[in-house]
Amino acid sequence: MTQTMTQTLPQTLTPASIRVVLYSHDAQGLGHLRRNLALAHKLATELPTLTGAKVTGLLIVGMLPSTGFPLPEGFDWLVLPGFAKGPHGYEPRSLREAPESLAELRAQLVDSALEQFAPHLVIVDRHIYGVRKELYAPLRRLREDYPDTRIVLGLREILDSPEVAAAEWRELDAPGNLRRLIDEVWVYGDPAVHDSIATGEVPISLRNRAVFTGYLAKERGHLDRNYASMPSRFVLTTVGGGSDGFQLLRSAVRMTPPPGYRHVLVTGPQVDDAQFAAVREAAGPMTEVHRSLPGLGQWIARASAVIAMGGYNTACEILATSTPALIAPREQPRREQLIRARALEAVGAVDVMRVADLSTAALSRWTAQAVTRSIARDRIDGDGLHAVAHRAAALFRSRSTALESLEEKAS
Repeated sequence: MTQTMTQTLPQTLTPASIRVVLYSHDAQGLGHLRRNLALAHKLATELPTLTGAKVTGLLIVGMLPSTGFPLPEGFDWLVLPGFAKGPHGYEPRSLREAPESLAELRAQLVDSALEQFAPHLVIVDRHIYGVRKELYAPLRRLREDYPDTRIVLGLREILDSPEVAAAEWRELDAPGNLRRLIDEVWVYGDPAVHDSIATGEVPISLRNRAVFTGYLAKERGHLDRNYASMPSRFVLTTVGGGSDGFQLLRSAVRMTPPPGYRHVLVTGPQVDDAQFAAVREAAGPMTEVHRSLPGLGQWIARASAVIAMGGYNTACEILATSTPALIAPREQPRREQLIRARALEAVGAVDVMRVADLSTAALSRWTAQAVTRSIARDRIDGDGLHAVAHRAAALFRSRSTALESLEEKAS
């Protein structure tokens, strides 16, 4: 059940400006960055009302954001030299450095930023120690130098199969060390859809610090402020960042949309040039191909049907609408998308087509019947952004006097 705190901080105990850091490693795809950006906008909007203090912050990312990612007022980017997933694990995206050297460089940059910025709240997306444990030393130093800073681990509602998630936690650190570091765990989902505490994806040592916020689905309009004019009737195919969606693109691009509809296909900005050219070459006269579209959430909301992979952010954008959706989830190397697709299918939110069953004919058949209906998703908790703002305010309220001392130490 979503827990929220609606009381505001006493004005006299509130720092003049609440400093927030949101970290995402961004080694593959855009999901981590987009999730933290949505949180930043909500915190910037609601925390001043809840606490009486303005908000300023840094988004620490491992990928240069495009102009399609507008920042909230008072926030800025700290872009780290990038990692990318390679055949042997995380490798430098551009620098000709050893992975260990790049991890050390990134760790030093983060450490310096945390020490100088002295945040009141740090939200780490998914990987509490980042890539190659680059956050291990910086977070511990932050805890030592600023013990009243609140550190939150934000988790998507599904990590992986329970056995894989358990192994990752065992390899990460001792349970006691994690408890000393992490003040709260925010699970961005609805336990009525998938309960990651019951499955063991959230470890026993952190269960009493875990809060289900609901999906980060509603009130994402700040990410969709600019979008191009749309066809009057269209179906949409999107594969997120595009680094792993070519199989779906190859089947979907040859699809015949229903009569009177256009097909808008978005490859994602990370698809390579050869694949993009192949997809565009295969498109029929009623299909238009884009690398990216500003305001994709608005396109999903206005589409008559959507075909997509099963990433968290795409699922949230779908859950905020009544648009019929077919999920073709990635199944390797993680089973997260397949688990999410099945869970959402079980509550009637989406249809699912496995990768092995993908074909142009099957997608055409699904689209023809999907455009005739709509899907009610009101029973799924999609108010996670609102809940997160209240959780943050609750953390500040419980530590209001400590925040005052943190402000004095940082000044």
